Amino acid sequence: MKTAGIFILGLLAGAAAMAAPAALHHLHEHWLGTQGGNAGMAPGEAAHTEEKFDFVANGPMAEVAPLFGAEKEKVWSKNWEPKFVWPAEAMDREGMVFKVAHGSMKSVWVNTAYDTAGGRIQYVYVVPGAMACVITLGLTAQGEKTHVAVEYERTALDAELNEHVKELAEEDAKSGPYWEKAVNEYLKRLK
Repeated sequence: MKTAGIFILGLLAGAAAMAAPAALHHLHEHWLGTQGGNAGMAPGEAAHTEEKFDFVANGPMAEVAPLFGAEKEKVWSKNWEPKFVWPAEAMDREGMVFKVAHGSMKSVWVNTAYDTAGGRIQYVYVVPGAMACVITLGLTAQGEKTHVAVEYERTALDAELNEHVKELAEEDAKSGPYWEKAVNEYLKRLK
């Protein structure tokens, strides 16, 4: 009888150990609101989104990477008009600071990484009172072509703007074909 009790206790302990990871994951999602991105967010909590896309640019990395500098992007991106703060004369380099108009609002951008040889470019920008965004590009040489991976991370600075941030994230996720077409059309004109 004592052996049967130990056996049943062992079965119960084993079943609990097997169920624990799923139960903890469910509780984590419920308590922290991580289920479905920002689903289940606490009232007043700011939305945070992460979207990625990638494409292949039809040119070598030495030719493609500079196209993602704030000044050079103007050659392939419609309506991109950065106004440089530093350096005063428009120049793509690490640490550049510039502003971009968004209707009546302006965002302030800072380049945090501009390593064209190493294939890493990153920007952080803030629309005061509305949103902060980090854009990270990773470039990998593929012979005479370049693989470009882009990630957008957006955070609402006011919970009232959560839906707007989520809409922008949906647009980010669909941006790959536009970037690929625009960059490759520019590269084709160079040849």
